Amino acid sequence: MSAPPPPLPEEPVPADGAVAVIGNDKVLAAAQHIVKSLATSKNAADDMIRILSGFDHRLSTITSDLFPSPSPSQSPSEADPDPSDLAAFDAAEQLIHLWDTTPEALVFEAPEDDAAHYLAAVDVAVDHLAAGGPAAASGRAGVAVQLAMARLEDELRHLMLRHAVPLDASGLYCSLRRLSLESMDDLDTSSEFDPATPHSQEGGPDTARSASIAGNPFDDQLFDLVRPDAVDELRAIAERMSRAGYASELVQVYCGIRRDLLDECLSVLGVERLSIDEVQRAEWKQLNDKMKKWVHGVKTVVRSLLTGERRLCDQVLAVSDELRDECFVESTKVCIMQILNFGDAVAVCPRSPEKVSRILDMYEALAEVIPELKELFFGTPGDDVIYDLEGVLGRLGDAVKGNLLEFGKVLQQESSRRPMVAGEIHPITRYVMNYLRLLVVYSDTLDKLLDGDAAGDTDASRRDADEDEEYLQSLTPLGHRLVKLMSYLEANLEEKSKLYEDGALQCIFSMNNTLYIVQKVKDSELGRILGDHWTRRRRGKIRQSSKSYLRISWTKVLSYLKDDGHSGGSGNSLGNSSSRIKEKFKNFNFSFEEIYRSQTLWKVTDPQLREELKISISENVIPAYRAFVGRYGSLVDNGRSSGKYIKYTAEDLENQLSDLFEGSLGSANHSRRR
Repeated sequence: MSAPPPPLPEEPVPADGAVAVIGNDKVLAAAQHIVKSLATSKNAADDMIRILSGFDHRLSTITSDLFPSPSPSQSPSEADPDPSDLAAFDAAEQLIHLWDTTPEALVFEAPEDDAAHYLAAVDVAVDHLAAGGPAAASGRAGVAVQLAMARLEDELRHLMLRHAVPLDASGLYCSLRRLSLESMDDLDTSSEFDPATPHSQEGGPDTARSASIAGNPFDDQLFDLVRPDAVDELRAIAERMSRAGYASELVQVYCGIRRDLLDECLSVLGVERLSIDEVQRAEWKQLNDKMKKWVHGVKTVVRSLLTGERRLCDQVLAVSDELRDECFVESTKVCIMQILNFGDAVAVCPRSPEKVSRILDMYEALAEVIPELKELFFGTPGDDVIYDLEGVLGRLGDAVKGNLLEFGKVLQQESSRRPMVAGEIHPITRYVMNYLRLLVVYSDTLDKLLDGDAAGDTDASRRDADEDEEYLQSLTPLGHRLVKLMSYLEANLEEKSKLYEDGALQCIFSMNNTLYIVQKVKDSELGRILGDHWTRRRRGKIRQSSKSYLRISWTKVLSYLKDDGHSGGSGNSLGNSSSRIKEKFKNFNFSFEEIYRSQTLWKVTDPQLREELKISISENVIPAYRAFVGRYGSLVDNGRSSGKYIKYTAEDLENQLSDLFEGSLGSANHSRRR
């Protein structure tokens, strides 16, 4: 046991004016005397000076040059025989207890030196407890460490909450709102298919989606989740709690706070916590909106929040790699599960064609961030997270394939019986073509998902679409599926054309719809995937329908203009010829006017096709009419009633023909004499 400290030397009483100065000197001298008397080594002296200065900053001026540095020949035990000096612990214990008497005060809101002194006292207490000296044996060190850890838990909680950086809700909301307006909701395929309701919009999915995926401005933006000036303090607390054996308490506090804050961030992003039942009961408009927010939310969560969370763990929990990885997984687990649960709920929703594009968005978003997540999650806990993510990705892919199969069934089973009155483009044609144009935007993804189904699609395409083997072998997996779906549409339209009693109107309906399909293919990526072979065959069908129309509509009319060998003569022969020619003119006029009344109401949607049909009709009718009038007009044009038979000039007929296929009543005069 060390000898008691020698008495302080007596000093003369100072004059009144020098009391303050001499008093300060006396305090310093007394403190230095205590340090010199009690400290048994230079290290112990440094500890005591640090602790004493916590009570009075003036004591920090005491020097520790009272002890010579150990010579190289001295062993550590010879130079520092008692590293667990009780005097240093006494001072540390006293400081820890002093702060414990003021629980409402916070060390890290006090002056910076106070925090440093408290941490130094904690270091002394932890070291003494670990060394197992007298202070540890008596239980004093354990009590001091326990009190210090309880305070550091509170300090950690307060610092993390106070210095957490909130997500910019207003800026993020505006970003998501803008992207929402640019999204593919403007396309026909964003609403449920109703074959009785025309879809007026002819949106371009290629352009729409390129705008949609042009980028969320919050993607790749790394947030400081905690203000940088608090990171050092958090790390200092974490290091001491870990060294003291309070790692589990550290994990509990740290993860609990970060977990709650991440949950708030998800709310800001609009990623809600929904059960499978809630997702399945949601109306499509609401579900569609939630799926959009999920897509943007996943990217923001991974690239901004989780990346920032990993960086924060690395900074604050640098004391232990194992602790760092554990806290990251535990902090983000609920956030990840909330994302996965929604993805799973969507994957098992009842199949419906309109969901395909949005599920594809979800699939691509998740597939895009999984490689980035693999760089964030390490070890066995991280492997479990990646396994779960890849499981949801697979189920979303299955949902895409399932919904495409459902789409094919809808095309095959759709059997609306109400024909388009004017033979124009059917709503199902518009819907399907916009739907397929949207699918090809995801061609790379769909080629991967449908790769295993390509053989079955080839067989079905060969059977249903009557395509040749060489052409089918040249198609991608998506190309096979498109040919198959297109064949379902064409078969459906063929059945709908039979609803028209007039064969000529069947041809108009077929031309309108086939040309629309060809134009949609040509003006999009569908053309690249299906190729020129497919397009040429459909143009051939249009030409065949045009010929059929001319034959059905105009063969009878033209038959009245045929030359039956009648010629001028005398007597009964002339009378009979004149009577038969008059009958031909009457029949021609009647048939032509009947066609005019009906076919002016028919609609050929494409202006070029409409003009080509009119030209074809004129080339067949006008020359025949002009020749017939020129040859036999004299047989009926010799009385007051001649206008009854020759009602039109060739120019009149041309004017009449120009009114056809406009979808409205004609405006030409019916009987205009030459």
